[in-house]
Amino acid sequence: MSQDQVRPAFDAYPVEVEFPDIQPYAAGNTGIPFVYTFDSGVAGPHVMVNALTHGNEVCGAIAVKGLLDAGLRPRRGRLTLSFANVEAYGRFDPARPDASRFVDQDFNRVWSAAILDDAGRDSSELRRARAMRPVVDTADLLLDLHSMHEKSRPLIVSGPLDKGVALARALGTPADVIVDEGHPEGRRMRDYADFGDAASARNALLIECGQHWETAAVEVARDSTARFLLLAGVVDEADLPAGWLRPLPAAQRVVRVTEPVVATSMDFRFAGPYTGLETFAEAGTVIGWSNGEPVRTPYPNCVLVMPSLRQLRPGVTVVRLGRLEA
Repeated sequence: MSQDQVRPAFDAYPVEVEFPDIQPYAAGNTGIPFVYTFDSGVAGPHVMVNALTHGNEVCGAIAVKGLLDAGLRPRRGRLTLSFANVEAYGRFDPARPDASRFVDQDFNRVWSAAILDDAGRDSSELRRARAMRPVVDTADLLLDLHSMHEKSRPLIVSGPLDKGVALARALGTPADVIVDEGHPEGRRMRDYADFGDAASARNALLIECGQHWETAAVEVARDSTARFLLLAGVVDEADLPAGWLRPLPAAQRVVRVTEPVVATSMDFRFAGPYTGLETFAEAGTVIGWSNGEPVRTPYPNCVLVMPSLRQLRPGVTVVRLGRLEA
């Protein structure tokens, strides 16, 4: 029996947004296809906004294309606008919307020098990461725009370091800040090199804007991008496209991930229709079963971070467990 035959069945979320044509931006202006850098000639940080780390996460592409279409230029520092996994994006099929997440492997699991420098490794995603690496190496601040398999509140993934949490708090939105070490499968772009070094001033955030194809995710991507550029000081509010800024949440809370739950086989199921940020007051609550054995919350007020079985296979993180801090 194949994995596809035992993979759980899911209801499909509607594709509410149009996938934009990004081919007009294929040339780039950096020598790297689909990557643009604009230099103000005035001192300031190099700020990078990246979309399409995963090929089916369209909200970031809409935001980045919107800035390129608007002709946004930095007043201070440098601004890089990029589309990452364009090969996967070009394969998007509304009939199989989850299939274009990547081509060969997850683009967001290859960002370590050991993998990038290993000439014996090759994939569509590794070739693209190696091509983009020179510009990522020079970015002082990175915003990586993502979306989620399930319909959940948007959230910031700040990484494990205090500097990431501080940047998330300074940004002020979304309301939920997730502090975590990443994935056992490999390192994310937001944790790459100096971004993951507590001693470095370079910093990054990853924002999960909502469910992949919902209109609300586009609004979050635009708002988060606009606020990130303002916070970095590379643009003024008058430079931004009209209507991108939204009201800030009344408060933020911090959830510190303590452990991932990783599937060891295709035999994993949740105890309920979880989509993310569910909080369980009691320790020991059964939230699912792995190979017939119960998976329990390890402490009170345990928060489920991005639970999903849509990419279920052995070795994949199906949910992360987090402790509420604020």
